[in-house]
Order: sequence, then structure tokens, then C-alpha cells
Amino acid sequence: MTCLYEERLLMTIEGKANRIIEDISKEKGINPINMFKIMAKKDYISIHGPEHHILDGACLLMAYYNAGGKIDIDYALEKLLKEGLRMPGAMCGLWGICGAITSIGAALSIIDGTGPLSEDGTWGDHMAFTSSAIGELGQINGPRCCKRDAMIAFKHGIEYVRQHYGVQIEYEKQHCEFSSQNQQCIKERCPFFG
Repeated sequence: MTCLYEERLLMTIEGKANRIIEDISKEKGINPINMFKIMAKKDYISIHGPEHHILDGACLLMAYYNAGGKIDIDYALEKLLKEGLRMPGAMCGLWGICGAITSIGAALSIIDGTGPLSEDGTWGDHMAFTSSAIGELGQINGPRCCKRDAMIAFKHGIEYVRQHYGVQIEYEKQHCEFSSQNQQCIKERCPFFG
């Protein structure tokens, strides 16, 4: 066990990101939350950390693709990896924006081909998505929890996919499986605790 822990500590975020993409591409389901739970239990995924900036969006992209979403999944996952690596750790506390939500936002932008000059409505739609998810996180308050924040991001992201693309990826009500690993768990204040 100590060797796995030490290996995880020595692994760079780039190394973790590449492992995420490699592992997620093998998933066949249409439930991004289930994929997330499987992936989040892997020895190279920390309870908190910038690997969530890649992991969360990758789960959404893979579920979307598996549910029949029209996307070049190899390109999409590679693009998400590059975007996720540009997001620094601790941006929730230092910048006021959650990396889980930005990861899902990046996935939506990849699906739509949205960029900073897009005029087709997707630019605004993605802002509305991030605004609604961040609003819910703001009501819960901190400290950060990458697992809780991912669940909020997935809830809003799955609804977005259903409304905008007509692709039916699965959502399931969550109960946290990670609280015992989180030293700063907010317990009953978290909608997924218990």
C-alpha cells in the first residue's frame, strides 16, 4: 500500500492525465457518474487535485459518445486533456471557479466546437451552465471537495446534454463514497453525505 501511495505522489499531473484518458477510453457505459466513481477509486487519483479538471469532463465525453453522441472521441479526449492541463490546482479557492465545472464546460465546448468568438448561442449556453452549477456550489460553501463538486457539475452537465443534444446519458442520485477520505468533509452540509 505504501508503494502505491508513494507512486501516486511521484506521478505528475501530466502522467495522471494520460492515465485518465487511457483508462476512460475503455469505458462502455452511458452513466458518467458511475464512470467517475470507478475512475476516482483508482490508485493514481487523489481525493482532491487538478486531475479532476480532466477526469470529470472525460467521463461526460465518454458517456455522451457511448450514448450515440456524434463526436470524434479520440480528438475530444485529447483536446480535453490539453484544456484540463491548462487549469491550475486550487482554482476554486484562488480564482472563485471550480475545476470540476470548468472541466464539464470544456467538454461541452468540445462537443459544440465553441470558441471565444462563437456567435451560434453555444457561448452563452455554456456560460449559463457554469453559472447554474457555480450558483449551487456557492450555496453549499466550502471548503473544497473535488468529489462533491464533481457531483454538482455532473448534475448540471447531464441535464444540459439532455436538453441541448437529445442524447440520453444516465443520471443517478448520489451518496458519497469518499467522505471518510476527506479530512475537510462538511458532512451534513453536503447534499451527498450519508
